[in-house]
Amino acid sequence: MRVVVVGATGNVGLQTVTALADNGIEVVGLARRRPDLALQGVTWQAADIAVDDLVPLLRGADAVVHLAWLLQPSRDEATQWHTNVEGTRRVLGAAAEAGVGAVIVFSSIGAYSPGPKDTPVDESWPTDGVPTSPYSRQKAYNERVMDAFEAHHPDIRVVRLRPGLLFQAAAASEIQRLFAGPFLPTPLLRRFGVPVVPDAPGLRLQLLHTSDVAEAVRLAVCLEVRGAFNLAADPPLDPPDIARVLGARLVTVPPRVLRAATGIGWWLRLLPIDPGWIDMALSAPLLSTERARRELGWQPRLGAEEVLADFVRALGEQQGAPTPPLARDAGGPARSREIATGIGGEAR
Repeated sequence: MRVVVVGATGNVGLQTVTALADNGIEVVGLARRRPDLALQGVTWQAADIAVDDLVPLLRGADAVVHLAWLLQPSRDEATQWHTNVEGTRRVLGAAAEAGVGAVIVFSSIGAYSPGPKDTPVDESWPTDGVPTSPYSRQKAYNERVMDAFEAHHPDIRVVRLRPGLLFQAAAASEIQRLFAGPFLPTPLLRRFGVPVVPDAPGLRLQLLHTSDVAEAVRLAVCLEVRGAFNLAADPPLDPPDIARVLGARLVTVPPRVLRAATGIGWWLRLLPIDPGWIDMALSAPLLSTERARRELGWQPRLGAEEVLADFVRALGEQQGAPTPPLARDAGGPARSREIATGIGGEAR
């Protein structure tokens, strides 16, 4: 079997490439920047899904796994849209033209409309997103892109994976760059840990280890399944759970204050994320993973508490991996490139 992984060098991509290759699958990894990394059974190709001709790169593949997503420049939604939405449309169109039989597309919990935090929802929950979040709007629009693609190409097997928050130690530096920025005091974090956790009503998180998502991708490639699958590890984490796991103090923070603080950090260019991320975190529904467990036979190896504790430790150590987006120095010496480009102003 030959599989092309689009967006092969980031948090999910590298784990997915490894999971597929370790199971004897021939892998072509596409990324904007070719990594200096040799993996048995893996061939790397450089391509930008927003502009390059993708058909020759996908021809001969049994399946395409589309993971590419541009989170930065977070201050330029037009550039994000061009890659994230138009790029997805181009990948799907190229897959059809190249005669690919299956496409696995990475969606997100962020595609869902606001929902309950006490009762898990299945994959039939509306995917209209959170309107104040650019990320959520783009993920929701991509669901419509996939709807149209499936209607026009019923012969192509389409799988949509909708995971919760994804963490692994090797992505610590990248996740800091994308979501916390260069001013996070990692030496203090390494020495003293996380001091406080905000306790805001509605804040309940589902997360999982990236390797468990990669296994779900592998199963979706190899099994004759279609449709959407939620992915998350147990248990869902409330602020008291997070504080207990991290040994932090719990501080009550009203949602409007949490949102306002994020907005100020965004406006002052201290943070690379906009307040829409807070809206999404507070309103995203609790996910049921029953379908993935039943039809894929998927079972996460790591629990949510273990994943969180391991990631925060790696964050203090600024761990990374040998690909351009995961590299420890991707933000420049002392994260100088992040600062020079306005905190979230550069596509990396």
